[in-house]
Parts: sequence; C-alpha cells; structure tokens
Amino acid sequence: MGSFIEINDTLQITKEQGWPDELNLEKHLKAPYNTEDFKNKIFEFKDKPKIRIYKLPPVRNFLVENRDGRWVCWGLCLITELHHDNLKEMTSGKFKIIKIYTPEEMKQAEQITVSDKELRYFDR
Repeated sequence: MGSFIEINDTLQITKEQGWPDELNLEKHLKAPYNTEDFKNKIFEFKDKPKIRIYKLPPVRNFLVENRDGRWVCWGLCLITELHHDNLKEMTSGKFKIIKIYTPEEMKQAEQITVSDKELRYFDR
C-alpha cells in the first residue's frame, strides 16, 4: 500500500478551479492591473486533483493561470488556507494576491520558471 502526495510551490488553477474573474488576461495586456487593485481580497480555489502540500499557510507561492493547458505566470500569492478531501483526493483553499506582474514580467517569468515549452502561453 502506498500514497502519492504532490508538493507545490506554485498555485496553478483553471477557471473551473476558481481562477478569479477579476484577473482577465486580455484586459491586463491592454491596461495592466496593479497589485493594489487586489489588496485585502481573498480568493478561493477548489477541486485541484490530488492531495497537494504547500509549506504551512500563510505561505508565498507563484500564481499561475492554466489556460487550456498553457501556463500564464501572473505573480505571487499568499495561500492562507488549505483543505484536503482525502476521500476524493482533492485540494482546495484560499489565497491573497501579493504581487501582480506587468505584462513584460509575465513573459520573463514564463521563460525563467516554465521549463516545458509546451506549457508556455506566450512562447508559441
């Protein structure tokens, strides 16, 4: 008998898992958001497959939007709560946005942190 636990430094979520409607890539590329736009807002994510472990909350992680299998590096988030459903093997939680990258920083972060070129959103 064994178990599988995923250890993460990145919160990578889809719209279905709770990607915030407030973070719209097309709008951000035209008129960039500011980190202050999200100060004190708490967002939720849900139903990430597998039991995922982060350092004990609150902990800083990279914030990545999964758009049809491609990753958009948005900035940094602070995970404030984690919940594990061990029967369904799902992870959910809450987070705050603590840094929003400029569009240029998003592209740089993608080049630095997303090693699999097939996952890169801007590098296609």
